[in-house]
Amino acid sequence: MSAATTRSRTPDRLCAEAVDLARSAAEEAAAPGVVGEHAGLVSEGDRVVTHFFECKEPGYRGWRWAATVARASRAKIVTLDEVVLLPGPDSLLAPEWVPWSERLRPGDLGPGDLLPTDQEDLRLEPGYTGEEEPPPNSILSEDIAELAEAEDADVTPGTPVAQQTVPARGTIAAIAEELGLRRARVLSRYGLHVAADRWEEAFGPKTPMAQAAPATCGTCGFLTPIGGSLGQAFGICANEFSPADGHVVSLGYGCGAHSEAAVMPKPPQPPAPVIDETRVDPFPLRPSSDSGSVPAAGDDETAELGHS
Repeated sequence: MSAATTRSRTPDRLCAEAVDLARSAAEEAAAPGVVGEHAGLVSEGDRVVTHFFECKEPGYRGWRWAATVARASRAKIVTLDEVVLLPGPDSLLAPEWVPWSERLRPGDLGPGDLLPTDQEDLRLEPGYTGEEEPPPNSILSEDIAELAEAEDADVTPGTPVAQQTVPARGTIAAIAEELGLRRARVLSRYGLHVAADRWEEAFGPKTPMAQAAPATCGTCGFLTPIGGSLGQAFGICANEFSPADGHVVSLGYGCGAHSEAAVMPKPPQPPAPVIDETRVDPFPLRPSSDSGSVPAAGDDETAELGHS
């Protein structure tokens, strides 16, 4: 049988009676007037007892000051081990900490914020590689192709365009279909300008988000190009954490979720402590009765600290 299993959980009598010693230690560690009534004790082991005292400090409802006392074997003097403020069973505690990567939600990003992207982010892939096999997250990979087939399994085959009546042979509509111009009408130049002005006002380079961004969308890996003449100035954002996710954005727009804004500045490192090893300083073990006087170096109440 191990020594831990033979320890008695009955509190040691002398340690249990040392309430005054535990209270004075708690009052010395706490602010004045915040140590309340004695709230019980618990045996921590052989001749080791922890006394609990109510905490009256605002903001620490249900917390308790815990002072642990102990005595050596065959000794009659009880000594103090430690004093600490601990939460009780009904104490008010902060919510469980959650990493920022799990707390972040789409729309949380504000002007001036930087959102780093992981090196192995599955939403991004190299712009160019020397390998013939596509990356695992490429739209050409077998895994992505199988996933696309599974998602399309419940979709009704055929599109409205494919179900339309084929135009008569020799008509202008038939010639337009052969050239890929099946739509009867397309945007005019005026319609393009109106759309471009509207998009640039919402997600353009003059917005507060773009002014505080580290780079523009033109260099972001989350930008999906669009065709036509509008593709020379606009694209579609595909970053779920960006405020412009799913929107048409100007190439001059930007936000803190830029794919290349992952390098975060390192926190400043404090300089190494300077240790003077050429002198010996007297260190008082107990506070002097006269706060303005310092015990002599040969006093019993001091110890010499230093290095040879």
